[in-house]
Amino acid sequence: MQLDQKASFSMQLYYSPGACSLAPHIVLEEIGKPYQRQLVSSMDGSTQSPEYLKINPKARVPALRVGDAIITEAAAIMVYLATANPGAKLLATTANNLAHSIEWLSWLGSGVHALAIAQNWRTERFSDDQSTYHGIRTKGMKNLVAAYQFVEQRMQGCDIWAVNNTYSIVDPYLLVFYRWGNRLGIDMQEGFPSWTKRTIRMLDRPAVNAVLEVEGISIWQ
Repeated sequence: MQLDQKASFSMQLYYSPGACSLAPHIVLEEIGKPYQRQLVSSMDGSTQSPEYLKINPKARVPALRVGDAIITEAAAIMVYLATANPGAKLLATTANNLAHSIEWLSWLGSGVHALAIAQNWRTERFSDDQSTYHGIRTKGMKNLVAAYQFVEQRMQGCDIWAVNNTYSIVDPYLLVFYRWGNRLGIDMQEGFPSWTKRTIRMLDRPAVNAVLEVEGISIWQ
C-alpha cells in the first residue's frame, strides 16, 4: 500500500525502551497527533515472535504502522513523519539543508550504529569465533570514540541544533547516540562538552521528557 500523506491514518509505533526507536518516539510526540505504542524487546525475544515477524521480518525495532502500511528503520520513519506533517517543521526544505539532514541520518545509522555500536553490543554479528570478541569490542570502542569526536567537532560549529541551527529529526537521533555513549561507559560530559550542551537543550523540550518518562529511561545512564 502506498502511503498517502494527506490521509488521516491511525499510527502505531513498535518500540523498545532506549533503542533507536527512541528517536521516532520523540518525533511522534513533537508532531502531537494521536498514536499508539507497542512495546517490543529483543531482551525477551518478542522481536522474534511470529506476530512481530509479520510486522517486521527484520526482527528489529522500530516499526511504524500507518493504516495498513508498515515502515521500518528509524531514519525512514522520521522522514515519513516529518514529511507527512510539514507544520511541525522537523525536516529542512532547502536542498542544501535537506542533504545535510540525510547525511547525518545515513551516517549515524550505518557508520555508527551498524558498525561501532554493533561491535560493542552485537559482537556476534561480526564473528562466530568467541575468542575474537574482545578484539572486536576494542576496535569497536575506538571506532565509536572517533565517530563521537567527529560529532563533537560538528557540534562546535552549531549555535543550537545540528542542521542550520533549526530543531529537526536529526536532533532526537543524536540524542540516542549520546545516551548510548553513557551506557557504554564513555564520559560524555567531560569528553564531549558541545554535544552535552545540546543534549541539555533537548531536555528542555516537553516531548523529549514525555518520552523518557514513558520509556522509563535517563539520558545519563
